[in-house]
Amino acid sequence: MSIIVNEAAGTFHLRGKRISYLMTVLKNGQLGQLYFGKRIHHREDFSYLLEYAARPMASCVFEEDKAFSMEHLKQEYAVYGTSDYRSPAAEVLQENGSRVSQFCFRGYRIMKGKPKLEGLPAVYTESLEEAETLIVELEDQVTGLRLELYYTIFEEEGILTRSARFINQGGKPLHLTRAMSLCLDLPDSEYDWIQFSGSWARERYPRARRLEEGIQSVGSMRGHSSHEHNPFVILKRPDAHEFQGEAIGFSLVYSGNFLAQAEVDTRGTVRMLLGIHPDWFDWKLEPGESFQTPEAVIVYTDRGLNALSQSFHRLYQRRLARGYWRDRPRPVLINNWEATYMDFTEEKILRIAEKARELGVELFVLDDGWFGGRNTEHAGLGDWVPNRNKLPGGIRGLSEKIEGLGMKFGLWFEPEMVNRDSDLYREHPDWILRTPDRPSCHGRFQYVLDFSRKEVVDHVYRMMEKILSDARISYIKWDMNRSITECYSAALPPDRQGEVFHRYILGVYDLYERLTSRFPEVLFESCASGGGRFDPGMLYYAPQAWTSDDTDAVERLKIQYGSSYCYPVSSMGSHVSAVPNHQLGRTTPLYTRANVAFFGTFGYELDLGRLSPKEQEEIKAQTAFMKKYRELLQFGTFYRLSSPFERNEAAWMTVSRDRRTAIVGWYRILNRVNASFSRLKLAGLDPDLEYEINGRRFYGDELMYLGLVTSDGSAGEMPEGPGGSCDFDSRLYLLKA
Repeated sequence: MSIIVNEAAGTFHLRGKRISYLMTVLKNGQLGQLYFGKRIHHREDFSYLLEYAARPMASCVFEEDKAFSMEHLKQEYAVYGTSDYRSPAAEVLQENGSRVSQFCFRGYRIMKGKPKLEGLPAVYTESLEEAETLIVELEDQVTGLRLELYYTIFEEEGILTRSARFINQGGKPLHLTRAMSLCLDLPDSEYDWIQFSGSWARERYPRARRLEEGIQSVGSMRGHSSHEHNPFVILKRPDAHEFQGEAIGFSLVYSGNFLAQAEVDTRGTVRMLLGIHPDWFDWKLEPGESFQTPEAVIVYTDRGLNALSQSFHRLYQRRLARGYWRDRPRPVLINNWEATYMDFTEEKILRIAEKARELGVELFVLDDGWFGGRNTEHAGLGDWVPNRNKLPGGIRGLSEKIEGLGMKFGLWFEPEMVNRDSDLYREHPDWILRTPDRPSCHGRFQYVLDFSRKEVVDHVYRMMEKILSDARISYIKWDMNRSITECYSAALPPDRQGEVFHRYILGVYDLYERLTSRFPEVLFESCASGGGRFDPGMLYYAPQAWTSDDTDAVERLKIQYGSSYCYPVSSMGSHVSAVPNHQLGRTTPLYTRANVAFFGTFGYELDLGRLSPKEQEEIKAQTAFMKKYRELLQFGTFYRLSSPFERNEAAWMTVSRDRRTAIVGWYRILNRVNASFSRLKLAGLDPDLEYEINGRRFYGDELMYLGLVTSDGSAGEMPEGPGGSCDFDSRLYLLKA
């Protein structure tokens, strides 16, 4: 790995084992983009990659040069208004009303490893040899605004991270009205754009279309990354698929408003932008103040979408998630929500926990309804004090009883919200986000606390810290159940109201940082009405997230399949729930619900005591299987094999690092009469090893190139599977070398 600088030519070549990234200082002082893709040899002169042409209607920078127009050059961090008419990476409002800037090269620094981003989540290194960082220093001479562009290239993967830092070194205040994390100009537009979109209970469905002239974008203005669009997109070549071809993934390590945008000009080049959504963003920089953008992660591959995903998985598992639980298999848990909702007593909770312990569950999680006056969604949020009518011994007493059963205890919080019917709201009505003199929308009868204010975050921290210090708590489910409306803070002046959305997320990160530092062995799971904040920013603090409120096994095939394009299996909260399913009313076999949930953190969301003795024995077998193979399921190399968005059969698999063990999940959504014979081509195996499946042996190359026979009644079928085929059928195949 190396960062090679040719100071005479003004070029920078960032090289890892798989990729090269080239840029140069243009003759007007701005930074130009030359190449990003598969690793190439270094040469001293890459000037041939700069192409100029005099074009009609072009606006030109130099008086005697009709060819040098920023509109027709690829740039590293573009601005609007000085011969470039495309969407900019940055926009700075100055006292005289101008928004024109020109960031010119002033110098650079190179460092081993990777610096932290103050107050923000970001990927990291554990040794200086893993990565190298280039910091390019630019300056706008008129305003004195300094811009530092951060590039970190990782040695082993095709990974580059990008961010930007602005420092006001001038004598007047400035307003950043746009500050993207990444700007990347690509030389052609022969790509398919893949976004991951949906809504509550159907999050992160992949949606693909060809890039066309104009702007294609997704984003969020909801105050969180959202159920609707994930801060992750892929550009892939039209012939690329899961196992071959070029693709570039763009992921934002951020949990607030975002924009991901590809602009194709009429000459076929693409400008990719990723960062904080510029709408409603206005950050005031007084002299001496600075602003740091969130981090963007770019992954390049020429080996297909599975390879792209696996690079993200390894990075986010090992160098984004942190702490005690990063590398540890997760406990099998049960959550009482779909079993009781808020209608419970301590006796009912203990009865559910006793049965769960008997069937092999390791962790009991008490969900909503344990605090304040919380019996319905109308009251109690914000009052994080145990309800002694439900829990006479409080959380401490219940946690001790749960631990006395031989289980760990977990607890649900929604710390960012408040009901009007709460002591917190009655004492501090000005602590919610609310626009003066206008009505305030509610979501689920709750309002958003103003986490841009330190005193609000401090107050919530004290309440949560008291509960966690007093009781035996091993797990926290951190929920967030509504989007931000009327975004206005009573604590900020008018010219800083454009900072509230970002300051809010910084407040959320601050609370997470304090709690995870104070309680380093507590397992945090993030949640936002399910998948409304399923993003890399959250994974920095909580190594797993509730993937969706939709627990139906068939829908979860799509949700988990789509999520896997960026996010590792170890990050996906996945549970076996009651039937008929509470979201869809669908009844699926118990084994299929488990066979889907195994490919995640795994748990239960039902009253196990209401199941038949036969079903309870099945649960015992499921928990035993998960405990035996959870390290492989959660941390193995994951492959997508057959998409539920394209076929009636879906399949995926995970392979151990030594390739000696693998588990395949096969799922058929609707049964078929007189169906064709079927085979499934596996992936990631050692072609020269023999693998045993149900007493029969097959070489790895047979299973990968000929395929695993999955026809009904085939010899490869697991013996514990159903007696016959049915709707919503599934099988697990265990392969051992």
